[in-house]
Amino acid sequence: MQLVVARVGRAHGIKGEVTVEVRTDEPELRLAPGAVLATEPASAGPLTIETGRVHSGRLLLRFVGVSDRTGAEALRNVLLIAEVDPEEVPDDPEEFYDHQLIDLDVVTVDGTPVGRIAEISHLPYQDLFIVRRPDGSEVMVPFVSEIVPEIDLTEQRAVIDPPPGLLDEGQAETARGGDGA
Repeated sequence: MQLVVARVGRAHGIKGEVTVEVRTDEPELRLAPGAVLATEPASAGPLTIETGRVHSGRLLLRFVGVSDRTGAEALRNVLLIAEVDPEEVPDDPEEFYDHQLIDLDVVTVDGTPVGRIAEISHLPYQDLFIVRRPDGSEVMVPFVSEIVPEIDLTEQRAVIDPPPGLLDEGQAETARGGDGA
């Protein structure tokens, strides 16, 4: 099974290094020198990692055959994909691979059906579940423990405790300034 492990960002310097947006909790395993990764689009790869280092809190990679800024810029926004055994699970029981979460039923803490997880959107500060509702509409649910207190892979469901307005805009609470206006 294939797993997106990173997205290539901008070129760094003139020697072919690129920044990467890491999308795996195991970068030391998936993005290590010598790793061969498929790409999306497929025409950009496969790519073999030559070197990797952290600079100012960002992971920088250099790929075999990419030795200048022009080559590095050509890889911008390419997804890096690792081949993973489908039976493999993360070491931390609080972590999940996307394929484990896609198609889970989503219910509220009181058991009210909400829909199914259609995709996971990986943003810089948190992940979002894109939940497709029975009527075809979608709702974005932040994948944080306060809102998603339980993932039950055995029962194939995600339990959510949505704040007011997340599922129904009519219930949204508005913030008011100190003057009551």
